[in-house]
Amino acid sequence: MLTLLHIENIAVVERADIEFGPGLNVLTGETGAGKSIVIDALEAALGWRTSRELVRTGAGSALATAAFTGADVGDWCRENGVEYEGELVLTRRISEDGKSSCRVNGVPVSAVQLRELGLRLIDIHGQGDGQRLTNERWHLSYLDGYAGTALRLSAYRAAYDAYREIARQLESLTLDEGERERRADILQFQIGELERASLTPGEYQEKQKRRDFLRSAGKLSDCVRDATACLLGSERSDGAVSLIESAAAGIGYATRWTEELNALAGNLNDLKYAAEDAAEELRDMASRLEYSPEELDELDGRLDVIRRAMRKYGGSEEAALETLERSKQELEEMEFSDQRARKLEEKLAQAREQAEKLAAELTGARRKSAQALARAVEEQLHSLSMPGARFTVELTPRELGPEGADEVRFLIAANAGENAGRIAKIASGGELSRVMLAMKTVLSGADTVESMVFDEIDTGVSGIAAQRVAEKLAGISRDKQVICVTHLPQIAAMADHQFSIEKRVERGRTYTSVTGLDGPGRERELARLTGGDNVTETTLLAAREQLDAAERFKKGS
Repeated sequence: MLTLLHIENIAVVERADIEFGPGLNVLTGETGAGKSIVIDALEAALGWRTSRELVRTGAGSALATAAFTGADVGDWCRENGVEYEGELVLTRRISEDGKSSCRVNGVPVSAVQLRELGLRLIDIHGQGDGQRLTNERWHLSYLDGYAGTALRLSAYRAAYDAYREIARQLESLTLDEGERERRADILQFQIGELERASLTPGEYQEKQKRRDFLRSAGKLSDCVRDATACLLGSERSDGAVSLIESAAAGIGYATRWTEELNALAGNLNDLKYAAEDAAEELRDMASRLEYSPEELDELDGRLDVIRRAMRKYGGSEEAALETLERSKQELEEMEFSDQRARKLEEKLAQAREQAEKLAAELTGARRKSAQALARAVEEQLHSLSMPGARFTVELTPRELGPEGADEVRFLIAANAGENAGRIAKIASGGELSRVMLAMKTVLSGADTVESMVFDEIDTGVSGIAAQRVAEKLAGISRDKQVICVTHLPQIAAMADHQFSIEKRVERGRTYTSVTGLDGPGRERELARLTGGDNVTETTLLAAREQLDAAERFKKGS
C-alpha cells in the first residue's frame, strides 16, 4: 500500500507531502490546479519516463519519493541487493538537464529496475488506457491477463522461437544457385589465401624482432669487435686479459716476500677469468651476427605475407585463423547443404508441430476464458448504468506468431437492440470510461498489485452513471487501495480519504498545495464540485446528505 508521496519542485508543486490511507483516496480540485501533477510525480517515483520539463522553473532538480508498506516484493529485493523488512522507499531525483538518479531503500538502481518494481506495486490507469482499449492490438494482452496464460504463453514462445530459428537456417540454405556459387568462390579464395599464408600465432612478432635485430647487426658487429679487441688484444696492442694476466703473475711472484698480497693476487686471477668469460660471450655474439642478405630479404617477404593476411582477415594471426576455420566450415556446409536441408526440413516439421500443439492449448484456454471475461464485463457494465450493453470477445484464427495463433477483438453493443461493433467506433467517451473501469474491475481480481490509480476515470460520465462509477470504485477499494483523480462529487463523497489540490499565485510565481480534508472541509469541497465557487447553505446541505448516503452505501455493501 502507498502510504506517502513526497514531492519537491515538480512543475508548479514546490513541496507537498500526501499521506494516503487504505480504501478509496480521492484527489479533487479546479481544472488546471495540478491534480495530474501528483500522478506525474508518482509515475516518476515508480520509474516511468520523465523529462526535464518536469523540473520546476528555477529549481536545480526535482524529487519524488513514494513509501510503501506490506508489498510482496521480497524476491525482487533479494535479486537486486535491497534490504527489505516490510517497508519500501522509492526515490527519484530529476536534474534540470533531464538526467535522473533512482534509489530503493537507499540503494542506487536504474530506471528500468525501478520501473520493474513499480509495476509490482501500483497499477496506474491513465487517460491513455482508454486509447489502449480502442487499439485492438492490446485486446489479446487483456484476455491473457484475465486467463492467466503466462506460463502457457512462455512455453509457446520458446517453441515458436525454436521453430523460427530452424526456418531461418533452412532459408539460408535455399539461396539461389548463382548466389551459392558466388559465395563458394569467395570462400575457396579465402581458404586458399590463408592456407598459403601458413600462419602461426606469434610468428609475426617473432620474425619482426629478428628482422630488427639483423638490421642493426652492422653496428652491433663493430661494437662487439671493438670490445673483443679490448679484452683479447690485437696485432698492435695487448688486450685486457693479457695485461691482467701479467699483473697477476707479478703480484703472485711478490707474495714470496709478503702474505698481504695473497688476496690481491686471487682477485686479479678472478678478474682474468671474468674477462676471458666476457670475451667468450662476445665471440658467441659475433657468430650470431653473421647473416646473409638473403635472410633479411626472406624475413621482409614473410612479414609482408603475414601483414596482408592479418589486415584482410581480422587484424591478428588468431583472427585470420578463425576466419579460415569459419570459411572451411561454411564451405563444407554448402557442399552438404542438400543433405542438411533435408534434416532441417524434418526438424522444421517437428518444431512446427510442437508450436501448433502449444498454440492450440493456448487457444483453448483463451476461448474458455473469453466467454467468462465477456460475461464478467457485461455484469460490470450493467451495474454501471449500461443495462442493455453486450460485450463480446471475438477470437479468430491466424498464422502462427509470437503471441500464438489467435487474433482477439473486443466488440460492444452499448444499447439493447444494437449490433455489436468495434469499441473504437461504437463507444462514446463516457461509455469508454465505463468499459475501461469494468475491465479493470474484472482484471483486478487476478492482479496481485495492492494499489490502483485512476486518473480521471470519470471522463464523459454524469448523472446516475457517475453514481454507479463511484460505487464501483468504492467496491474495488474494499480489497485494494484505490487512488482517484476526479471532478465528480459522487466519487469524492465515497472517499475514505480526500485531498484538495489548490493553485495560487504569490509574488509572480505559481504554487500548488495539497491539503487533506476533514469533515467540514469535505462538505465545502463537495459543495464546490456541485455548484462551483458559489457555495451556499443549500449546496453545503446537499453535500452533507451526499456524504451520509455514501457512508450508508459503504456500510451496507
